[in-house]
Amino acid sequence: MRYRILARGAVITGIVLATTAGALAGPATDQLKPQIDDVIATLDNPALQAESRSVERREAVRAITDRIFDWTVMARQALGQHWQERTVAEKIAFVPLFRELMEQAFIGKIEQYGAESVAYVGESLDGDESLVRTRVTLRPSGDVGVDYRMAWQGTRWMIYDVLVERTSIVRNYRAQFDSVIKKSSYEELIRKIRGKVS
Repeated sequence: MRYRILARGAVITGIVLATTAGALAGPATDQLKPQIDDVIATLDNPALQAESRSVERREAVRAITDRIFDWTVMARQALGQHWQERTVAEKIAFVPLFRELMEQAFIGKIEQYGAESVAYVGESLDGDESLVRTRVTLRPSGDVGVDYRMAWQGTRWMIYDVLVERTSIVRNYRAQFDSVIKKSSYEELIRKIRGKVS
C-alpha cells in the first residue's frame, strides 16, 4: 500500500508543529497556539537533543499532540463506512494503530525537517466547528497552506482533520483504506498498517 502522498502531507503537518510566528486571534487558534508553543519548547530543549533521549523526546511530543488531536474521530473518519462494520474490540484496537501510523508519517519527521516560519492567517468559526488557516514557509520550496479542522468538545477544541493545500489527510487515508478493504479485507489493511509502523 502506498502512503507517499499521505506521508508528504503529514510531514508538512508535522512541520507546522515545529515553529510559529504570529497569530490572528480566534477561540480555536487561541487554544492551538499554546500547544504548538509547547512542542517548540520540547524540541528546543537542550536536555532532549541527544539521540539517546529520542524516545523521551517523542513521548513528550506525543503527550502534547494528544491534547489537541482527536485520534478517535480521525480514525473513525479514516475508516469511513467500514467503521460501523467493526466490532467494539476492533474499533478500540484500530484507534492507537491509526495514531501510530500518523506519528510514523510526521511526528518522527519533525526532527528532520524545518520551516522558516508559520503564520496563522485566519479562523472561520461555524457553530461548534472551526477552520484555522496557516501558511508554512518551507526551506527551500516556499509557502504551503496547512489548515486545521477543529471541533468544540464541551471544554476544548480538538483537531479532527488537517488539510495540506486544501487536501484532506483523513480523506486520503479513507480512500486508501477503502481500496485495500474492498480489494482484500479489513484484516489485510491491519496487516499492512502494522507492517508500516513496525
